[in-house]
Amino acid sequence: MFTPATFQFLRDLSANNTRDWFEANRPRWEAHGKGPLLAFIADFRPKLQAIAPQFDATARSVFRIHRDVRFSKDKSPYKTHLAAQFRHQDVHGAAGDIVHAPAFYLHIAPDEHAESESQSGMRGVFGGFGMWQPEPAVLRTLRKRMVDDPDAWRKACEGLKLTGSSLKRPPPGFDPAHPLAEDLRRKDFITLTPFTEADVVRTDFPERYAEACRAAAPLQAWLCAAVGLPFGR
Repeated sequence: MFTPATFQFLRDLSANNTRDWFEANRPRWEAHGKGPLLAFIADFRPKLQAIAPQFDATARSVFRIHRDVRFSKDKSPYKTHLAAQFRHQDVHGAAGDIVHAPAFYLHIAPDEHAESESQSGMRGVFGGFGMWQPEPAVLRTLRKRMVDDPDAWRKACEGLKLTGSSLKRPPPGFDPAHPLAEDLRRKDFITLTPFTEADVVRTDFPERYAEACRAAAPLQAWLCAAVGLPFGR
């Protein structure tokens, strides 16, 4: 699967982020980038099915290497990381809608690269689990569910460190003095598990990533229930 050559390719791409260089090095991309990521997914798929059978791990889980530069000052054509998002099979619609739904995410970049495209602010390799930037109506649904059953929310988050962006003050319609006021301010409902390059090149990396998915499963189950999606067997 992944080898040190994967990270060397990403470092070289970062230093030579042009279409001409990429086309000249496309065999490296296929051999050390896309190929290993697809092999990882094939190994990980049955593990994910055992954790959350409604989530898919297929070739469609892979994010394109091409950057969307339409609204960016940075016109570099390629991402300098690998990424895959394992999505709920009942979530359909535009790509933007899918990105904001409950998912398991994998981000692979060299340890020293801080990727602004990761949205999380983390660098290197990490797994991300939960919902990123849900729409306002979904946010209100999640917050109301917290207030209606705070113990269920606490149980779903037990042992997890949530991260992401938050409002400066509780949202309108929610008590600023509520015991869950900090969580009610959240705009992201995600937890992250960091890994290293050394972790990624291990033969058991799919299982190590699956362990992180299992740890986040209670949060995913809570989020899915809140938005009416089935989770588990």
